[in-house]
Amino acid sequence: MTSNEKRPLIGLMLGDPTGIGPEVALKLLARPETHAQANILVVGDVRVFESTAKELGLALKPLRVESAAEIDWEGVNANEVALIDLANMDPTQVNRGVFDTSIGWEVGKTLHVLTEMALKGEIDAVCFAPLHKAAINRGGWKYLDEHAMFAAWNEHQGYYGEVNIIPQFCTFRVTSHVSLREVVDLVTPERIQGAIKLAHTVLHGLGHDKPRIGVAALNPHAGESGLFGDEEITIIRPTIESLNNEGFKTEGPYPSDTVFLKAKGGLLDAVVIMYHDQGQIATKLLGFSEGVTLTGGLKTIYTTPAHGTAYDIVGQNKANPGAMIKAFEVAVRLANQRQSVTA
Repeated sequence: MTSNEKRPLIGLMLGDPTGIGPEVALKLLARPETHAQANILVVGDVRVFESTAKELGLALKPLRVESAAEIDWEGVNANEVALIDLANMDPTQVNRGVFDTSIGWEVGKTLHVLTEMALKGEIDAVCFAPLHKAAINRGGWKYLDEHAMFAAWNEHQGYYGEVNIIPQFCTFRVTSHVSLREVVDLVTPERIQGAIKLAHTVLHGLGHDKPRIGVAALNPHAGESGLFGDEEITIIRPTIESLNNEGFKTEGPYPSDTVFLKAKGGLLDAVVIMYHDQGQIATKLLGFSEGVTLTGGLKTIYTTPAHGTAYDIVGQNKANPGAMIKAFEVAVRLANQRQSVTA
């Protein structure tokens, strides 16, 4: 166990209270192993914290603070959790299991507070429980998804992308939340380069000294030598070869109906995919209860479970915190890696 002073400080958001976010977040906080890895500061509404703890029968108590700087981590008791109370989500006014744009706005505001704290160096990473993308967007945060929102808040220039992490392998995306009609035009050398370089950076941060990265083809059978499309010949393979010459060792392009067999079999640490469902089907099939989503390439580390708000089981104490635990562990690992680089 590291000393409190050396542990990273993880900012934790309880998620959208219309769904299972608060439940999996508090189940994470109830584990002694969680607090052995990092110092944790919850940012949200204390009423959501307290009502969820009561509902789940957990002996967790909020330790209200105004800022991270005032916390004496050695003096925090085992059942206490440091919390900045934004008083912005009254649980008695939340209709659980129902899409709510006003809650989406407040979820966005909470994440913005955490982002500002990270950019000021007050916390080392942001880990958040499941949210509802549409509620955030229609609530007033007019971004395509949370990753675009985070990139804007970080004033990011250049490539960034959603990363999905399961125990067997990771996936990195050339394109993500766009229609299939748009995918082909977005499969460009620049975007492929960005995804491959991001894969190398993230995998090094996760402890892979010599990451094994495969690239999925766009077309069936990797185009069948141009019979079903020539993007593999004209775009994808030349880009891979160019990056290999720069030292970014990468394999492919492999047909997408076989590349995940290689990854599942331990022959690859990551797969660079061309479009959203090409990788999401594989990762959710193999690691739904442990899948993690990382926003890669930004100044701020953001991690979250790869699953959603699970309205069908909200309020039933049935939510599995496995993916929430993994998301927290990835945030800790990446924060520790950044600290070691800058030390």
